Formats: sequence, structure tokens, C-alpha cells
Amino acid sequence: MSEAIKHECGIALIRLRKPLDYYIEKYGSPLYPINKLYVLMEKQSNRGQDGAGVANVKVNVPAGHRYISRYRSVMNRPIVDIFGKINAKYRDVLKNNPDKFKDADWLQENLAFTGEVWLGHLRYGTHGKNEIESCHPMLRQSNWRSRNLVCAGNFNMTNAEELFRKLVKLGQHPKDMGDTVTVMEKIGHFLDEENQRVFERFKGIYDNPALSDIIEDNMDLQRVLHRACRDFDGGYALAGVTGYGSSFVVRDPAGIRPAYYWADDEVVVVTSERPPLKAAFGAKFEDIKEIQPGNAVIIDKYGEYGEYNIVPAVERKACSFERIYFSRGADDEIYQERKTLGKLLVPQVLKEIEHDLENTVFSYIPNSAEASFYGLMEGLDNHLTSWRKEQLMKGDINEERLDKILNFKPRFEKLVSKDVKLRTFITNDNDRGDMVSQVYEMTQGVVRRGVDTIVVIDDSIVRGTTLEKSILKLLDKLGPKKIVIVSSAPQIRYPDCYGIDMSKVREFVAFRAMLALLKEKGLDYMKEEVLEEARRSFANKKGHKQNFVKRLFDTFEYAEVSDKIAEILKPAGLEAELAIVYQTVENLNIACPKNLGDWYFTGNYPTKGGNKVVNKAYINFMEGKEVRAY
Repeated sequence: MSEAIKHECGIALIRLRKPLDYYIEKYGSPLYPINKLYVLMEKQSNRGQDGAGVANVKVNVPAGHRYISRYRSVMNRPIVDIFGKINAKYRDVLKNNPDKFKDADWLQENLAFTGEVWLGHLRYGTHGKNEIESCHPMLRQSNWRSRNLVCAGNFNMTNAEELFRKLVKLGQHPKDMGDTVTVMEKIGHFLDEENQRVFERFKGIYDNPALSDIIEDNMDLQRVLHRACRDFDGGYALAGVTGYGSSFVVRDPAGIRPAYYWADDEVVVVTSERPPLKAAFGAKFEDIKEIQPGNAVIIDKYGEYGEYNIVPAVERKACSFERIYFSRGADDEIYQERKTLGKLLVPQVLKEIEHDLENTVFSYIPNSAEASFYGLMEGLDNHLTSWRKEQLMKGDINEERLDKILNFKPRFEKLVSKDVKLRTFITNDNDRGDMVSQVYEMTQGVVRRGVDTIVVIDDSIVRGTTLEKSILKLLDKLGPKKIVIVSSAPQIRYPDCYGIDMSKVREFVAFRAMLALLKEKGLDYMKEEVLEEARRSFANKKGHKQNFVKRLFDTFEYAEVSDKIAEILKPAGLEAELAIVYQTVENLNIACPKNLGDWYFTGNYPTKGGNKVVNKAYINFMEGKEVRAY
């Protein structure tokens, strides 16, 4: 991708289903769960590089011993930092008490991070501060084990302010207004009430020490989650561990955020993606289950698990950006879908180059556009097969013409390389553009000057800054007649509010293009009309039933916006002709049939809070406010 988008976080939960000594005996080390969690987190490092955290809960340790351990880090390599600290504890045991290294009872009573439940989190801070207090897992503490809660997730709530007000109305005093603390306290509130409900049921029958165990055995986490999540408006995959060792991962009712699980007789594991489960445990993709929208995987204190409904599912709108860019392409479904995105672009590309394959060089922007490039290659090969058949069916072909037909191949080259080691450390805006240009290198001697057209595919174009400031200038130095930038994703027109760092409309090049078209065609007055409609929607107590910004985009044809984007992004002095081709929403839905969440392209939000956010984002833009809309 030519411009990185900060986006969703990643989660990894492991529940050991047998005592620790089982793993020590079978695998020869108490480090079995630590090593597995490390792999799960490293294999999801694409989901979070701003910070990381690990929490561990021991299920059966006597009173007086710490049973919840947690490390968080915002270092440059947070995963390595955290696991380095955990492993240091084990090295101390090997050094000072080597005879205890494989003694499970001693380890659990004397060493942190020796419990049965592990929760890891990788953080991409969409808006929160990049400091250790913002890193998950979060901890809600109590002196009663069953009231403790460790929480981590991949989520954004559009109604965090409303949730905050409800907590205050209950008499609580949350330490933060952000959705992370608000969500944890919301679940924690109903966890407290569930504790009280069970206590009232059994008090007088058991004395207090025994009653604590009875409460833990009779806690209904499905009920707790239902009562908490029914007020949530957003996309979420929320993981939690109670102090007594029960755990859960709950998914939003539209399935916006992803979550998968796999289990055998030794472990239950939940992650944000499927490939880490295969890498860490050798799980077959067909054995990995997706947590269905509105459901939760709940694991009790004894390691028994099930998938249960928490809130009624609505129309499935799983995030399509997961398939386009965010998730690892090692997932076989995602790889094929990305290839299909490239393949479906072939008719548009052929039209743009006027079917002149002989004088066209095809390439891609590394690295996430590679799969769609392979799809484009495959689609062009299929096109050529049909073309060859047509030519041969005409008959009356001499040997020279036959050789040309059979041997003709499109020119697929790696024109663009990325130096991943180079960091743009310059902070001055005037100097940064030059440094960014050094990140990319162009392959020389492939493009015929003044003759060839270059077609370069990228997975998406959000702001277009890197194209304008760097890539287009570098491609132009190769001397092409024309440059065609192809986006395997449609035009990004609307803000996201479910976990992706795309919340300010002014940053989208498609939005800028729409504004330019309004001005060009004398329709600027529509901006004020939409502004008034958006403002009225906030005065309407019935809520936000409409995305008013759609009216502005609906004024123009899709191709008009694409052409205007090309004008905006064309650097001064660019000698080559420039065109930009975008994927259509219809083809996106064909390629990614399970992930039809396309609100950033269409403005069709899956929750009622989405319209509120887009209308607020537009108001902020018109009023010159540099703040997010939720």
C-alpha cells in the first residue's frame, strides 16, 4: 500500500484446558503457552505496532498469592519487549531454582505468568494517546476474585458519550471518557450485578469462603454480556477474562470486526485472523470457526467452552477492508479474494489503455497489492486466451502471424521496490516529501521512453499524498507516455467509525474531488444545504436516519470523480498523461461476498451511529474543526 492506514487492533486468547504440569510433562517446558501466544501475536503484528499487552490469570491459587499478571509496552518492538520481560522471570528460576523449573505447583505459587488463561493485544491507536495507559489489556480490580475483569479488544463505539453518561447516572465516576474504559466499566457494572444476584440466591446456605466458589460456578456470563452489549453501537471483537478464570470473546451483531476460534482437548484459542492459528497450532483452516455476529465464545473456569448468542444478529456487514488490505494474505480465502479484485479490473484497464497490450508495462505498489496484481495478470492471460482463439478462428493465417499470436505475452514487471529499512525521520514538511521519495525505487531500463504506458495497481487510495508527492514523480522519470494508477478498492468517500483511522472527510482525495466538481459546475450552494440538513439532524430527537453527504456525491458519475482525482493528484511538471481507475463497489461485493461492509465507499453504515458520525464529520469540516466526529 502506498499510504499506510492505522487501523484495527488484534487479539489473541489462549485457555489451557489441562493443568500446567500436563504441558510441562508433554512438551518438556512450562513455556508452552508463552511460546504459543508469542507466535499468535507476532503473526498478527500487522494489526498493531503502536503498543502491545499481555495478561495472565491463574485459576486455582490459594489466597495471598497474586493471580493476575500483566505487562504492556509502547517500545519500538513491544511484543519482543513484553516477552523478553516474561522470559526473564523464567531465566531467574533456571538460574536460582533450577530444580523448580518444572514444578508446576511451585511455579504457580511463586512466579507470575504461569496461569491457565492468556490474553494478548496488539494496538493501533486510531485516536488515543500512544502511551502505556492506553494499551490493552485493561484491568478492573477488586478484592473479590469474581469481580475482577481483564479486558482487551478490537473496537470503536460511536456512542461512547452516551455510554459514559449512563455510567455517571448509575453513580459511577469513570476515570476516562474514551470508549475503552467506558466499555470495560459497562461490562464490569453488570459483572458486579451478576455477582450480587448469585450472592443473594445462595447467601445463608453457604458461609462466605464457600460462597465465593459457589458464585464463580453460577455466574452467567452470557447474561452479563447481553446486558452490557445491548447498548453498544459500533464494531467490536471484545475479549475478557474474569479473576476466577472464565473468559469470553464477543462480536458485534453486524460482524464488522473479525474473530475466529479453534479448540482441541488441550487448548481453546481465539484470534482476529485465521493464519496465526495455523502457524501456532497447525490448525487446518476448515477446522477454524468464525464467531458469528452477535455471538460470544464463552469459556468457563474449568475450560469448557461454547458459542452463545449475546445480542440479535442484524444484516451481516463484515468489514471489506479486512479483505482488501488489513488481514494477512496468507489466509487462502483472502488471497483468492484479492486476486479476484485484480481480475475484475481487467475490462476497465483494457479500456483505459485502448487494448494496447504490446506497449503497456504492468506492475504494482509493494507489498499488499501483490495478490491483486496476480489476479490482474491472470485476468489478462484469460483475455489473451480468448483473443488468440478469435484470431485463429478467422483462419487464413501465415506462419509469421501465427507465431506472433501464440507467443504474444503481456509485460509484467516489478517496477516499484520499497526500502522497508528507510525511515522518514524528518519532521519538517518541506523536507519530508524528499525523504518519502527515497523509500521507493524504480526499476530502470524496462519502460520504453515516449512509447509505453505504465499500469500500476495499488490496493487502495485514501489521501493520495504518497502518489502525488513521490510515486508519480518517480514513475514519470522512467519516461512513459501514460501512467495509469489502478485501485483494487473503490473510492473512499466517507469516514469510518468502527476502528479505522479514517475519520476526517477533508483528508479523502475523493471528497476533495467532489468539492472541486461542485465548484466547477456552479453547485457550491449544495454544501450549505447539506450542512443545514446535517445540523437539523442533531436537533431531531428521533436520531440520524440519513447520511446527507451522499447527496453531494450522488450529483456526479463515478468516472467523473475518478477523473477529477487524477487532476488533483497530478504533480506539477508531470510529463506523462495520468489516469486513475477505481474498482467498482459491485465488483468489490462479487470478490468479497462474505464481507459486504462497504460504508467508507457507499455511505451505507451498518449501525445507527454511522449516520451520526458522517453528518458530524461533515459539520466539522464545514466549520473548520480539526477533530474526529465520535
